[in-house]
Amino acid sequence: MPVRCSASGPWRSHGLGRNYAVPVSTNPNDDLHGQLAAAAAERTAGQQPTWPDQRALAVAVAELAEYPPLVFAGECDVMRERMAATARGEAFVLMGGDCAETFAGATANNIRDRIKTILQMAAVLTYGASVPVVKVGRMAGQYAKPRSADTETRAGQTLPAYRGDMVNDFSFDPVARIPDPQRLVTAYHRSSATLNLVRAFTMGGFADLRHVHDWNKGFVESAANARYERLAHDIGKAMKFMSACGADFDAMRTTEFFAAHEALLLDYERPLTRIDSRTGLAYDTSAHFIWLGERTRELEGAHVDFLARVHNPIGVKLSAKADPDDVLRLIDRLDPQREPGRLSLITRMGASRITDALPGLIERVRGSGATVTWICDPMHGNTFESTGGYKTRNFDDIVEEVRGFFEVHRELGTVPGGLHVELTGNDVTECIGGSTKILDADLEKRYETVCDPRLNHRQGLELAFLAAEMLSGDVPS
Repeated sequence: MPVRCSASGPWRSHGLGRNYAVPVSTNPNDDLHGQLAAAAAERTAGQQPTWPDQRALAVAVAELAEYPPLVFAGECDVMRERMAATARGEAFVLMGGDCAETFAGATANNIRDRIKTILQMAAVLTYGASVPVVKVGRMAGQYAKPRSADTETRAGQTLPAYRGDMVNDFSFDPVARIPDPQRLVTAYHRSSATLNLVRAFTMGGFADLRHVHDWNKGFVESAANARYERLAHDIGKAMKFMSACGADFDAMRTTEFFAAHEALLLDYERPLTRIDSRTGLAYDTSAHFIWLGERTRELEGAHVDFLARVHNPIGVKLSAKADPDDVLRLIDRLDPQREPGRLSLITRMGASRITDALPGLIERVRGSGATVTWICDPMHGNTFESTGGYKTRNFDDIVEEVRGFFEVHRELGTVPGGLHVELTGNDVTECIGGSTKILDADLEKRYETVCDPRLNHRQGLELAFLAAEMLSGDVPS
């Protein structure tokens, strides 16, 4: 039977803005939060700030515990279903957004352009590879970042490291760098405002596939944009044909869009964890999808223990150094029931190492009986310092890691489930290469990230076209 296509694939839309399910309880659950705090106290939690005022921290945490959830448990359940589809090869996940959100950057224009970029990339993947795309934003909570050191020294002055706007300020100033717990509350409000705008854009007509041309407006002209415009023209023709045939366009007026971030600061995640009134299960209501990074996935650590206690779909970042035995133990801890859609393994191995490191890991995981979603993060394994002193990435390396990811899965007969990329809708110059040939000398023109370099809009589109070719098997020789 033919499947009715929509902006989010052959699914009924239950995304942000729909009260799909009974909301999780907004009443403080002292017992739950007490259990979480007690469990955390017994374990080591890496990458946590040193809060100088514990009383102020307690006030901020208590305030967060009183606030309404940012997402609904039913929405998290829908995302689990979608991620299960990606694990089976029935869909593809696109997860993108800022490396580190900033309070100042949470503007309507920035959020709009980021959403437009993700919608465009998803349209390219859907049309080019004939696959539904699960759209996920690294936004509305990506305000904290792990650091390699607790302090930073410049010109002989040593200050606390910048750990994201949720903790302290990027300015290299003694007062600005003091961790401030009230920033946890500010992050909640910024996330709430961001999610409200995401709901408006994705559920209010902005994401209507009949407006696919409009998503290209306002961006700098480029070869990638011109190619997208040709694709939009083809989509428009197809939709006119469908309209002439009497097709129902209701499902195409909105799209699902999920929110995700790294579950780094437990003082933020724990108070936003609530009991779902439908099931009695705990959900982290700060986001639909949360993940652990390479620095916080210790098997006996507090972060793994926390993720094991919540019912959200979750992810774990894995570098080329990941020990397969440790990964299997993580699976046993985080996905003991082997539930499709529960666990995603996000590989960040680097272009030069992925074809060597990934096959053995996939084989071991497959042998464990787990049905995970394999996602490629081609950003973090390809970072280097430019001759001008900027942290950057080469677009060719990013493409090469994605290509290696697809090749390995094709050879093993397993499913390449998605992409996880740091990107922005702004015309930044942070990653070298791409069709516009950003050079080392160009980085200083618009290097705006406070942490890791991001793909700009044009580079994001280029990557989407290349990934669509790989996903469809139509890869140029």
